[in-house]
Amino acid sequence: MSGSDVVPIASSSNGRLSGKPWKAQKTATVCVVSGLSINVVFILLRRSHLPEGVKTKNWEDRMQKTQKALAIKKLQNELKDEKQAEFQRRREITMERKKAAEEKRRLEEAKAQMGARKAARLRRRAGRTKKINH
Repeated sequence: MSGSDVVPIASSSNGRLSGKPWKAQKTATVCVVSGLSINVVFILLRRSHLPEGVKTKNWEDRMQKTQKALAIKKLQNELKDEKQAEFQRRREITMERKKAAEEKRRLEEAKAQMGARKAARLRRRAGRTKKINH
């Protein structure tokens, strides 16, 4: 076995990914020693579980990211509203066409019915003329 066959092992977690995107990457524990006098010493352990965007110290960078996210959301809402308006416009056109077709059908039925009534009335009147009765 030669040296080129050996696969190096990552000594830290920087060489691998979790596979769980909701899990934040852990950072090394930092030991902070502070004291008010010679006799009193405070040892604080700090490990940040904050996401990278919040850990950023630069306020302008964070605000720029926020503004970009807001602009994207505004654009998405505008596109969604346009799509909804187009859908409503098409729906209104379809409803108007259906109403017009229904009205036309109803008028034709009424016309046919009135035609039948008029024909029956004329048949009855035809029997009352002097020519037929005499």
